[in-house]
Amino acid sequence: MSLSCFELGEQMLSVDAAREALMTLVASPVATEQVALSSAFGRRLAEDIIAPIDVPQNTNAAMDGVALAWPKAPPYTTHFPIVGDAFAGQAFAGEVPAGQCVRITTGAPIPRGTDTVIMREQLIDDGASATIDAPERVTAGQHVRQAGEDIAKGSVALAAGARLDAARMGLVASLGHAVVTVYRRPRVAIFSTGNEVTPPGGPLPSAGVYDTNRFTLMGLLAEQGAEVLDLGILPDDLDAIETALASAATQSDLVITSGGVSVGNADYTRAALEKLGRLAFWRVALRPGRPMACGQLGATQTPLIGLPGNPVAVMVTFLQFVVPLLRQLQGLPPAPPPRLEAIAQTTLKSRLQRTDFIRGVYHCDAQGTLHVRSTGAQGSGILTSMVAANCLIELGDDQAGAQPGEVVCIQPITSWQ
Repeated sequence: MSLSCFELGEQMLSVDAAREALMTLVASPVATEQVALSSAFGRRLAEDIIAPIDVPQNTNAAMDGVALAWPKAPPYTTHFPIVGDAFAGQAFAGEVPAGQCVRITTGAPIPRGTDTVIMREQLIDDGASATIDAPERVTAGQHVRQAGEDIAKGSVALAAGARLDAARMGLVASLGHAVVTVYRRPRVAIFSTGNEVTPPGGPLPSAGVYDTNRFTLMGLLAEQGAEVLDLGILPDDLDAIETALASAATQSDLVITSGGVSVGNADYTRAALEKLGRLAFWRVALRPGRPMACGQLGATQTPLIGLPGNPVAVMVTFLQFVVPLLRQLQGLPPAPPPRLEAIAQTTLKSRLQRTDFIRGVYHCDAQGTLHVRSTGAQGSGILTSMVAANCLIELGDDQAGAQPGEVVCIQPITSWQ
């Protein structure tokens, strides 16, 4: 069993150890609800989807042509009288006698007495009969889709925890479900802190910066299917931050702040958290991503994650720590980000005993090998490096950098996990 955040004190944690400890802040998933399938895109299933029918429901034709019984070995009959038609949605009634055939369209049930479909392009149809061209190319059972070959009745079509994307919504619809049981969208309260932080749309003070992080977090949370409670920008004032945190704890499943969690004289989020709940301040050996804080707020024990103030550090720490936490809130087991291996094209700088996340661009060559390069300057305030990146290059705490030609670990940046 992993130690909780509150048993780790001030020790320096690896990224993996910090991620594992953070999961102990969530005691149980959010509640479940039933929603119409038409409104379920992006939601996570709270129950298995069990197939009530075979998909396809009937053994059916995969091509337009004729359906007939084909012998397993020569001699082959090439001329078949046509005794009727089978259409998608309108099956042929009765059984097809041996030596005869039925015209059939794609998706139509295979008539009794037939087992093979000859596609129209291989036929000469004179209206009353069909003659097969090149019968030696015909294989018994060809162009026939068996009932249940996609999904068998009674099987698990989608497991609980699956996120409903376009393909999965279509799959659920193919089983006849109009309503699904899903986890409620996690409600996440966010705010930025700092007297210098200025909302977009107005003039920028000479000592100010526009509020980047709150809008970045809105996008990141939307990608993860969360519901955002936007608390705006809070000044460097302990009472204001304490009031906001107390309110957020009663309205949300998770609170995320950006900035204000270091040990500076004007950083009050940490102090407010200590007054309202329990603080487990993390010293995590990663770059970018320090400082961070985590804890629980009030009687509700609502988890709080205090992210750094620099924009890139916000994104990196969100992907490493908040995404797994949101997954756990929606009933999924903890899991690190997906990882691949790629060959470095540029020199990558790092330091032992610290995990570095370098913004990178990877591509696949003609042989299927992945290659990756740095996006360039890696300052934690250079947001354009994240715009250009399609992955994070992960240099572990046992790596003192990497040279061109070396294999490195990458985390593709994707909104679906």
